[in-house]
Amino acid sequence: MITATENPRARRWLFALPLIVFAVIALLFLVRLHGGDSSRLPSALIGRPVPQTALPALPNLQRDGVQVPGLHPFDFKGNVSVVNVWASWCVPCREEAPLLNELGKDKRLQLIGINYKDSSDSALRFLGGHGNPFHIVGADGNGRAAIEWGVYGVPETFIVGRDGTIVYKLVGPVTPENFERVLKVQIQQALN
Repeated sequence: MITATENPRARRWLFALPLIVFAVIALLFLVRLHGGDSSRLPSALIGRPVPQTALPALPNLQRDGVQVPGLHPFDFKGNVSVVNVWASWCVPCREEAPLLNELGKDKRLQLIGINYKDSSDSALRFLGGHGNPFHIVGADGNGRAAIEWGVYGVPETFIVGRDGTIVYKLVGPVTPENFERVLKVQIQQALN
């Protein structure tokens, strides 16, 4: 009887087996990584009240000639709010800016920005160049508020109902596709 150590062909398969197993596992990881919709990442905060985080205003940020206030937890009561976590250094934030400017014109809701780990000057330049759609902007310089909101990375957008409860979370940028098919639908549901 010939054993695997004596058969050169069988020996090659034994050496190749770990590589084949690794390749299969790597392929499974790639399929899971690229096959899922990152905007559907779960949030433990859905159905829960907004975090009780107060954030200072961006200095010298004005809208319609009035200083834009910082974020306070009581800002959510009685209003349907769309909260966008953004940063000046975030490329997808630049791409979603025109859609947020359009959304900021909707008088039925308030658009709130949380500026994530940014300098005030950079944030002001960003809003000066791309437009300021926000009624309220809180500066989250150390990222603590983003942690409390359960942010995976910028940009992320939340819809908050009139009772101050988070009803929806969009991970990633607002795009023309998800703006029409998802975000507007979720906003309308919150408004009803």
